[in-house]
Amino acid sequence: MNLACTERNLELNTAAKADPAFLADVLAGLSARQKTVPARWLYDHRGSELFEAITALPEYYPTRTERSILERHAKDMAQRVGRGRVVIEFGSGASTKTPLLLSAIEPEAYVPIDVSGEFLHESVQVLARSFPALPVHPVVGDFTKPLQLPRLGRSLRLGFFPGSTIGNFVAPDAVDLLRTMATTLGDAAQLLIGVDRIKEPQVLVPAYDDAAGVTARFNLNLLTRINRELGGTIPVDSFRHRAIWNDHEARIEMHLLAVHDVTFEVADRIFHMRAGETIHTENSIKYGTRDVRVLLRAGGWTPVAEWTDPQRLFSVVLAEATPPRLGP
Repeated sequence: MNLACTERNLELNTAAKADPAFLADVLAGLSARQKTVPARWLYDHRGSELFEAITALPEYYPTRTERSILERHAKDMAQRVGRGRVVIEFGSGASTKTPLLLSAIEPEAYVPIDVSGEFLHESVQVLARSFPALPVHPVVGDFTKPLQLPRLGRSLRLGFFPGSTIGNFVAPDAVDLLRTMATTLGDAAQLLIGVDRIKEPQVLVPAYDDAAGVTARFNLNLLTRINRELGGTIPVDSFRHRAIWNDHEARIEMHLLAVHDVTFEVADRIFHMRAGETIHTENSIKYGTRDVRVLLRAGGWTPVAEWTDPQRLFSVVLAEATPPRLGP
């Protein structure tokens, strides 16, 4: 057997051991007319590292703006939330903004949830040095699905969903996610959620297509991951990162653009793309104030407070789980 055959067999063997959900999403997405891969698969360990680098870029306003809101209004948030709750963070990443919340509300425990297990445990080790007495229970999992949380006693729960990650989900999926969170958090829960607001494209587009090319590397890393984990043969150099503002849908879209005709395999399936075709990898939907209130109510949450920055670029909203309705 020649070396090429041996390497290909190893790639296919790797694909056979891959995350079945990742494999199913990639094969289905690449078979669609508009090729797509769900954004959650951008976040392997390397993708998570690159995203944290993105949050420090001068063009990327959401992280520093949300952080400034938390710094300015943490005491008010704590008064409304109350002390002693268990904080459940969905998609915790590096948990860089979390200490501001934990310091303000003095929680009973902290449960960070993230799909990247290695990155999650590294982040927890860093956080534990600042909060040595706080019980921390990391959960590796997909927070878009119902999760079995550790035993947390009877303390009420506060969901923390910063970063405007809700914008990665189209409206029906966002509503489903909010309902799933309500189920995960239980009765009398609260949710503190970051939401990016609609603004000028000249502010939005550079935030997702920075001059240093970090977001491009983040997006292209998805192809590298497919090759590594799913036995892919995608020529990564044949693709370019593209970010556009879709005004009709009020969202930034990230795509991977084929710069010329290309043929490749994934898990022994052959795919063809013509020059100019794209793989749609992420949405980042922006909301008006009324829009997000409607979205939260549809997802089973009642907004009770909202904080923003002086330029009104970003909002942090506190909502309470909506009790069952007995009337119209």
